[in-house]
Amino acid sequence: MASNRHLGRVIVLQSLYEYELRTLASDPEVDLDVIIAKNIEPYEKALGDTEFVYNLTHKVAENFETLDAALTPLAPEWPISSIAAIDRNVLRMGLYELSECGDTIPPKVAINEAVELAKAFGSENSSKFINGVLGTAYKKLGISEENNEAKSNSVNRTDGKEKT
Repeated sequence: MASNRHLGRVIVLQSLYEYELRTLASDPEVDLDVIIAKNIEPYEKALGDTEFVYNLTHKVAENFETLDAALTPLAPEWPISSIAAIDRNVLRMGLYELSECGDTIPPKVAINEAVELAKAFGSENSSKFINGVLGTAYKKLGISEENNEAKSNSVNRTDGKEKT
């Protein structure tokens, strides 16, 4: 079955957003797996690869503090707590994919997907902000064009999209 990674990322964003807000509200019944399952259900046939959604959601949620600490110097004039919840979660997802998934997701795909999520779900300026912060992260991670090219070629892409 084919995978729709963009739809998967939309579900991840929805799940992280709900999980973060319910956690901040001290909801005693918050359960990440229940949230993910609920958000996947309407799209399961179109989605295909539910494992991608569960893995990315869990990895980002488990690393909120680490990701927030890494994001703080990338946008020094915007304390992480003052960034809109949608933008904050898009940044976390993008940074996680950029820094931890380079062997399967080319860096430019990670950034582009984050920008597209920001355009769809953020405010008018969210996509520019996300692009700037993740662009800075890309540069600071020291990913050279040669390494990016090698990673992109190793993903076995034939249509210009990430391997699914």
